[in-house]
Amino acid sequence: MILASRSAYAVDEPIEIDVLAADVTKGAQLRVDHLGADVRRVAVLETESRVTLAPLDPGGYRVELVNRAGSTIAATAIQVLDPERRFDPVRYGFTTDYRPGRDLAGLTQLMRRLHLTTIQCYDWAYRHADLLGGGRTYADALGNPVDLDTLRAIVEACRSVGSRSLGYAAVYGVGAAEWPRWEQHALLDGDGAPYALGDFLRVVDPATPDWLAHFTADLRAAVEAVGFDGFHLDQYGWPKRAVTPDGRLVDLAQRLPQLIAGVRAGLPESFLIFNNVNDFPTWTTARAPQDAVYIEVWTPHDRLGDLARVVTRARAEGGRPVVIAAYLSVFATAEVAAAEQAARLTMATLFSHGATHLLVGEEGRLLVDPYYVRNWPAETSTIDLLARWYDFLVAHDEILLPQDIYDVTGAYAAGYNDDVDVTFAGTPVSGDAQAGTVWRRVTATAYGLVVHLINLGSVSDPLWDAPQPPPGVTGAGRLRVRLMGASVPEILVGDPDAAGRLEPVEVTVAGTHACATLPQLGTWQVVLIRWGE
Repeated sequence: MILASRSAYAVDEPIEIDVLAADVTKGAQLRVDHLGADVRRVAVLETESRVTLAPLDPGGYRVELVNRAGSTIAATAIQVLDPERRFDPVRYGFTTDYRPGRDLAGLTQLMRRLHLTTIQCYDWAYRHADLLGGGRTYADALGNPVDLDTLRAIVEACRSVGSRSLGYAAVYGVGAAEWPRWEQHALLDGDGAPYALGDFLRVVDPATPDWLAHFTADLRAAVEAVGFDGFHLDQYGWPKRAVTPDGRLVDLAQRLPQLIAGVRAGLPESFLIFNNVNDFPTWTTARAPQDAVYIEVWTPHDRLGDLARVVTRARAEGGRPVVIAAYLSVFATAEVAAAEQAARLTMATLFSHGATHLLVGEEGRLLVDPYYVRNWPAETSTIDLLARWYDFLVAHDEILLPQDIYDVTGAYAAGYNDDVDVTFAGTPVSGDAQAGTVWRRVTATAYGLVVHLINLGSVSDPLWDAPQPPPGVTGAGRLRVRLMGASVPEILVGDPDAAGRLEPVEVTVAGTHACATLPQLGTWQVVLIRWGE
């Protein structure tokens, strides 16, 4: 194994790679690749455990430890952040364990291995409306032990590997002990009862001035006491509209952006993420002063195409990084291989549409339930899978996530356009996430056209949280690209489950088009069509 020392690097930070592979032999090298180009090689001594790379330009890179014969022994990825990019990518993880004396080695290793830039500290507070009222050690609202010294250690552990920590905070939840102080701001249902989560939290108007002042002051105190870099601002997706005891109508689609703006005014330096539960109300919150657009999806967003549409809307609305919380309960109910294939298809959908995925955290546990404490231990094979896919995401960030990437499928692909398209000998191609097809999407990037191919050939129903079979055999794939004068494009193909980097394929010319035969399609293939200067 090789590991980058940090989840991401500023342009002036030293780039250090820990070499943990036991089989490093004489002549081994670190090979650094940028979008298919070999940009650097550094010799690795047999006794060397940490290698420092000279500065690299902003971008994503794949780093491979190769032996003298050129075979890959281990791989990772690094990202050098672009100071010109308005928002840095958000690769999100979580933690829920704040017991005294907790060993944080597993958490920090996971952050480094999966390049997690942000960790949500879920349910750390004493009470939802009294974040710090428990002293140094306490039980949270559901009885879980919390030691603030452990929490502070987590914050510092995140910083030590270049990641940020966000404290969880429900924006309008009030427990029984605090309720008498806030009940005049209750949000009431049609029977006149306060909206409530279970039997222990009631909901208030989140932007009423005295509550907002209290909530923001509590967050500021948490920054001072614990050191959080920001906050994950949660809501429950309901109610959409409600009345208060004095008969005032509250429209949450309007009040929640006001809340975000109020928190930003009170914590101008904090990193803020707000939870748009089931896409509510993304259309009003996406442009609020926060650092990402985060959406937790539920029914009716059940299928891969639903995820794609949610991401596309969020990117168009917000101009910020998009994070999707799609909890894969399938890991707790199905065979590992079938659950892993569901994860592949979910990640392929999100990554190809320009979003990241909140799924994994702790030392290697998965979110299978909205109550994060009920997480699921991941198999070694699952963490290895996630490492391959997150490496691929980081190394190819510039053709996946930036806001200036546009979907041009309708303008370039299929018969009328005939500018770029793919056919497979044994499987039809579709522009939508249809069962029994290869789902094709074309994007315009700063580096050329990118064709995303997601294999749904063996899928009978493209549910994202359901067991899925191994990818079907699609038959030979053929890519055609309209020529621009005499210039012949370079065509490179990448697959996170194959080489993990973009590799060139042979290009031939047939009349007005360049053609290439593609490697066998696994779950997701990324094709970069690059013309020279």
